[in-house]
This record gives sequence, structure tokens and C-alpha cells, in this order.
Amino acid sequence: MGTLNVAPVTPLDYRRLAEKRLPRFLFDYIDGGANDELTMAANIADFQRLKLKQRVMRDVSNISTATTIAGEAASMPVILAPVGMAGLMARRGEVQGVRAANAAGVPFTLSTVGICPLEEVAAASSKPFWFQLYMIRDRGIVRDMLTRAQAAGCTTLVFTVDLPIAGMRHRDARNGMGGHSLRARAASAWQIATHPIWVADVGVFGKPHSFGNLEDMVANPTDMEAYKKWLNAQFDCSVTWKDIEWLRGIWPGKLIIKGILEADDAIAAVAAGADGVIVSNHGGRQLDTAASGISKLPEVAAAVGDKAEVLMDGGVRSGIDVVKALALGARAVLIGRPWVWANAARGQAGVSDLLAVFKREMEVAMALTGVTNVAQLNADLIDR
Repeated sequence: MGTLNVAPVTPLDYRRLAEKRLPRFLFDYIDGGANDELTMAANIADFQRLKLKQRVMRDVSNISTATTIAGEAASMPVILAPVGMAGLMARRGEVQGVRAANAAGVPFTLSTVGICPLEEVAAASSKPFWFQLYMIRDRGIVRDMLTRAQAAGCTTLVFTVDLPIAGMRHRDARNGMGGHSLRARAASAWQIATHPIWVADVGVFGKPHSFGNLEDMVANPTDMEAYKKWLNAQFDCSVTWKDIEWLRGIWPGKLIIKGILEADDAIAAVAAGADGVIVSNHGGRQLDTAASGISKLPEVAAAVGDKAEVLMDGGVRSGIDVVKALALGARAVLIGRPWVWANAARGQAGVSDLLAVFKREMEVAMALTGVTNVAQLNADLIDR
């Protein structure tokens, strides 16, 4: 039976559908990692190695996955992570993502390099959403974006610190992602031409195809190559914790630092004024052979203690993974590829269905480990 004839349930189901639907260069942009993709694989494998203790004869008749994240109520400890160019994977993809997140009662994070701008996402959202930012050399642009984020109702700023320079993503080089050579243009044109459903849904009716939050920065807002050159020039390799202190001084909401793997960096982030840290290796897209997020989570959580909230991402593929992450010290997890795969495959409904499965998987895993609320998830549940 073909994958198109069965109902998708898991992230891998949606991944298979997304692979069929998307032009190859777009699928590989989401699906791929840095270099040999060893860290990306470790993110998943290290979750799989963790075993949960099955516990019986507990009263698990009333289970709740509800929690608070960054001071806001959530139906479960899951956040839709910021994903660049999500609006090219589905028609106005960030809008569909925020609507699904709102319906599920979980936070949504808009990427600096999303296709839909802050204002469009705010108009589609019924709740405050989060905004992710890179430090750009022009601090005036940073100020302007923070002003726009605040005006759009964003309550939490996610500041990414693990991208002073872009990782080596060989899949993008192989398929000519963003290239201007004749070969790259021909390859992209062929991939687009052989995916007519995407052409109609996203290519035609999903316009404009520009980085919405940055469209005033580049002369031709639909020239992705011009955007890439501008962004590469704007990534600031000189950023230090002093810049985080400056950011803290001009942002009135919650500040969460994303891209922490080491305990001393987590401590420094808190000292600079962060309300939280995200244990993350950028989905395995930056430093290949770096450790997985889940393997680093316990030491970061121990170092931070109760001084800030600890979140994590990388390799989360089920509600069972969410339970494992909380047991090892996370307040919540972020999912990136899974929600974008679901969005590419089935739009907003796909993301909603995926989140419902995550929630149900959490509830079942909690019942079978003998706990009834997320506060009871701790390291004792991990079978050593």
C-alpha cells in the first residue's frame, strides 16, 4: 500500500509525504544537517537509547499534560520551533503553523527568516507568539525588529547564539539550493516542474516569497540569492555575552537563549539576564559531531537549577520523547522538522493532528510510567 493512501500519524509518516510533495532542494533544506549529519542522527539515536520504567498499579485515572512555559499556560510542554523559510514548505506556512499552535494551546515561534512577516502572523494569531532573532551587525535593525515584535504582541524573544557562521550543509550544495549557476538553475527548475501540486499551492498562491521580516532591507524582496548574501554579511561573529546584556536592556519580555550545549555557557546566559536557555545544536545543522541535545540536557539543567527555565530541542519525534526530556530536566521541548513536515504534507490540519498525537502519546507514556502530571516527571523514570 502506498504512503499516499494511508493516514499519516507519526513525524516519519509526514516526512514521507513531504518528500513527495516538495521540490528536492526544499525538502533537503528542511531534512538535512551539517557535513556527514552525524549530530543530526545522534539527536534521534540518543533519545532511542533512553528507556523508561514501566510502573503499574498506580491511580492514573486523571492525567494532565498542562504546564506553564515562560510564564504562559500551555496544554502540553511542546513549542513549535522557529524554522527558516517555513512559508515555502506550505502556503503561508508560518500562518498555518501559528493557527495550529493556537488551537492546540502551545506556543509558536516565528523565525527571523520566516516567509510571513510578524504583522501577518499576528493578524492570524489569537494568542501571543514568540519571536526568534539573530544578532545582526546593524543594531538599528535589531531595535526596529524588536519594536515590531513587541507591537505584534510577542511576549517571548528567542535569541539564537549558535550561528555566528552557517554550518556546512552539503545537501544544499549538491542540489544547487540558492545557486545561480546554469546547472543549479536547471536543477531547481526541473525539481519545481516535477512537483505541480507545490507549484499551484505554494509557488502561485503562496506569494510573496520573501523573508517577510527583512523585506525592507534588500532592494529586490523576491531575490532569495540577494537575501542570502545580505544575511551572510549581517551575521555578527563578534557577538559576546555583553551583547546579550544590551539585548536584555531593550527587550521588556521574556528572553530565552537558544543554542546552549555546555553548562558554563548556560551559566553565562543566566548571568547576562536570560529567563531561559534552550539546549540545542541547531538540529544538527551547525557543528557536526557536536553532542546531542538530550545527552547534554542533564548537566545544563543541573547547572542552571531554578535560576532559569531549561528547554531543549533536537531529535524529538514523539510524546514519549517529550516525557524523556522532562524526566531529564527540561521544562518543555521544541519541535522543528516534525511540524514543518506535517505542514508541507497536510497544511494546518496536519500540524493539528500531529500535535494531538504528541499529546496522546504523552498521556499514554505518563499513565504507563505511573505519573499523572508533568511535575512528577523526573530522572527516577529513566531505566539506567
